[in-house]
Amino acid sequence: MKVALAGRDTADLLPLIQEVGLQVDEAHPDAVVSYGGDGTFLGAERRWPGVSKLAIRHSQTCHKCSDHDDVVVLGRLAKGDLSRTVLIKLAATTKDRRLLGLNDVTLNKVSPVTGVRYRVWINEQAYSGEIVGDGLVASTPFGSTAYYRSITRSFFRVGIGVAFNNSTEQVDHLILRETDRLRLVIRRGPAILCADNSPETVRLEEGDEAWIAKADETAILLGADILFCNRCLRADGQPFNRLGGLMNL
Repeated sequence: MKVALAGRDTADLLPLIQEVGLQVDEAHPDAVVSYGGDGTFLGAERRWPGVSKLAIRHSQTCHKCSDHDDVVVLGRLAKGDLSRTVLIKLAATTKDRRLLGLNDVTLNKVSPVTGVRYRVWINEQAYSGEIVGDGLVASTPFGSTAYYRSITRSFFRVGIGVAFNNSTEQVDHLILRETDRLRLVIRRGPAILCADNSPETVRLEEGDEAWIAKADETAILLGADILFCNRCLRADGQPFNRLGGLMNL
């Protein structure tokens, strides 16, 4: 099997890669090994979209049990002995631009001293009135324990989550169906539209619109059970059972 490696310290994995009989090929990989944390995994998906990915936590941040030692996990990859989980993505379209998010798509205010004013439609049905605040987070289940959870103190397993970030008036957070579609209209900007931790963003001004919906593209995660093991501990000795937005899928 040919694999690509993503992360700052992938040189540490090279001897293990060779030991289990894997071949490094960044141009045409059968799978990608992401060695690090949340940002590394999301960046790997942008670079190799749709290619199966194995996320291995960095050994400096996680004390791993024997079943999830790096060489053991890589050996399972070489044998094709890892579970396969398909993850949805969200697409945001605006101004002839299209952003893809595996964790989330976010609308954010630009000025630290002025909130963004916007309206929301769900399947062309207005939701609430004009909303004033720091913005909005549209999340996948994978991303629901990341930014979405920091706002709502909750996560979800199915659908699309919508969280309203620090709005001046109470606006209830939503769990939509995967088939639902959001339309946003900026009433007072400027605002910025982002996806995951990508440096690619779109600036929105008064009157601009953006649409957010489930994308046709998906991501494939290998070995989800490796991320859930409560015998694996963080450096502080606490269970480390998720990577970014993944928890108990």
